[in-house]
Amino acid sequence: MDEFDRKQALDILNSAPADFLAQRYAAIKAEAPEAIPVRGPDIGTVMVRGRIGGGGGAFNLGEASVTRATVRLESGEVGHSIVLGRDEQKARTVAHLDALRQQSPWAAKIDADIVAPALAPIKAEKLRLAEETEATKVDFFTVARGED
Repeated sequence: MDEFDRKQALDILNSAPADFLAQRYAAIKAEAPEAIPVRGPDIGTVMVRGRIGGGGGAFNLGEASVTRATVRLESGEVGHSIVLGRDEQKARTVAHLDALRQQSPWAAKIDADIVAPALAPIKAEKLRLAEETEATKVDFFTVARGED
């Protein structure tokens, strides 16, 4: 079984498709301790910055919508989430899963039942995008013209 640290698990949960996450979360929600809302979910925007060629000067590319949420379990663990888009339910779900993962028995269960299975479609999508990008790649070369 894969072991994930908190950052890795949050990255995977945030990137997981909302319907996949909702289905897996529903299976464990009934036996999980209740999450008490602390903040949000709040919808806002963040500035997306880019760099030409990955190393050039930074520039503002535009804004992206994000949703954040914070919850607390009765035992004191606090879970956070910031998800891309305007999906309040997904933000609540990820925050609750983050709080639960801070308890040892729940961490292994969530990693095995949700985080690890969510990694497969994420990797498949990255591979698909890489193949799509590779198919449009243009190789430029210089042709030397000889003068007689």
